[in-house]
Amino acid sequence: MTLSNSNLFAALRAAFPSDLSATAVETDSGLFYSWSDLERGSAMLANFLRSLDLPEGSRIAAQVDKSVEALMLYLATLRAGYMFLPLNTAYQSAEVAYFIGDAEPAVVVCTGKNFPWVSKLAFQAGTPWVFTLNDDRTGSLLERAALAPDQPVCAIRQPNDVAVIIYTSGTTGRSKGAMLTHGNMLSNALVLQKYWGWRTPQQRGDVLIHALPIFHVHGLFVASHGALINGSKMIWLSKFDPKVVLRRLKDATVFMGVPTLYVRLLAEAGLDRAACANMRLFVSGSAPLLTDTFNAWKDRTGHTILERYGMSETIMLTSNPYQGERRGGTVGQPLPDVQLRIVDGQGQTVPTGEIGDIQVKGANIFAGYWRMPEKTAQEFTADGFFKTGDVGKQEADGYVTIVGRSKDLIISGGYNVYPAELESFINDLPGVAESAVVGVPHADFGEVGVALVVPRPGAQLDAAAILAQLKASVANYKVPKQCHVVSELPRNAMGKVQKNVLRERYRDPAQS
Repeated sequence: MTLSNSNLFAALRAAFPSDLSATAVETDSGLFYSWSDLERGSAMLANFLRSLDLPEGSRIAAQVDKSVEALMLYLATLRAGYMFLPLNTAYQSAEVAYFIGDAEPAVVVCTGKNFPWVSKLAFQAGTPWVFTLNDDRTGSLLERAALAPDQPVCAIRQPNDVAVIIYTSGTTGRSKGAMLTHGNMLSNALVLQKYWGWRTPQQRGDVLIHALPIFHVHGLFVASHGALINGSKMIWLSKFDPKVVLRRLKDATVFMGVPTLYVRLLAEAGLDRAACANMRLFVSGSAPLLTDTFNAWKDRTGHTILERYGMSETIMLTSNPYQGERRGGTVGQPLPDVQLRIVDGQGQTVPTGEIGDIQVKGANIFAGYWRMPEKTAQEFTADGFFKTGDVGKQEADGYVTIVGRSKDLIISGGYNVYPAELESFINDLPGVAESAVVGVPHADFGEVGVALVVPRPGAQLDAAAILAQLKASVANYKVPKQCHVVSELPRNAMGKVQKNVLRERYRDPAQS
């Protein structure tokens, strides 16, 4: 694809079908949006944003419920040449306050119900504009944008210009904003379009069931970009409902989900080969797919799930092949244009099949962490490879297996959970001496957190009360499923908590 403008939107718009009156998005509430609707709606929003006379490089933060208008806001931000900052709808006030304070967005968009507290945080941080956007096509943002012209607009951008900031917390220290460029995302979208065999409208086109949130890489980039760059229709579900997905499989050809979604679909009696007869591809990612789920899906549907691997900082890195063996328990081979190597603690490449740290390089690798040049420098090697923090091995035929995460990251239901963040909350509670949070396997969520809490001498702690206080402080998906009050934490000779011991000790459901 040759474009005079490297703005990601220019490439997405160029892929729209010639018939703009065709349906681009069909929602679960019975609404139909044409390609013309996406074009005009995002243009009006972009022109409205530009009318605010925002400084060059302004950030547009959005913590809104899933809607087609929210997707249009993302496209509008690209068109206007600003940086988009999607925020998880589960984030609570302390989390949102940090992101607003760190990113310093010029515009914050939130749901109407959250406007009182979000606007207060934003205005205190110096944000000049706060608008509302609801999932029923109401809100001050749409009211204001309705008065803006629908003339096409697409700011000139270079491949290295930042398009999106995705916050991805580390296990220590403050959250980091990964800066993804227009070039990062376009290169990955084009690679996946070809690698996963997307069929254009001229080839009895693909239809995607979009059942993922749009505040992270999987739903906003891999799924949405995949359909848009291919001119493919989306069946847009406001939230995942296994019965609705099962009913719509006959109308679609592609489905993307986290392992939890596949587990819940397998619980539906109606899931069988007939229900999936029209489907071409099932993709799984964002969390490890259990082998039992992989095999059960193949037995029930006749389809083999394609598992892939990526990160907020890199978008997609590896994938099982569309044509070829999809090997359960692996994340496939490095995508075209992605260099991947496994190294030891000294940075030396390990022999084939041996476990080590995963490092990657390619056009999809992010530009660095927002306002954290020292941290950025630490995460890249001298020859330009990004240190993923994941631990794995690669076989002679290129297949990669992820065996762990060096930073103790827990991926629960497709969402990243960072133990250090939860431990800091727990350790601040009255009567707590110390704590440790570890992830253990779970058939539904892939992994769930388990909190082990040591009381101060003489203090009496209640595990249920600790979980209740966590629920009031952080997003619900971060809250551990179990909490145990223990007398001490296991440590090695250097005094470091042995989380591997805790994971083994509490992986038995009988401990819950």
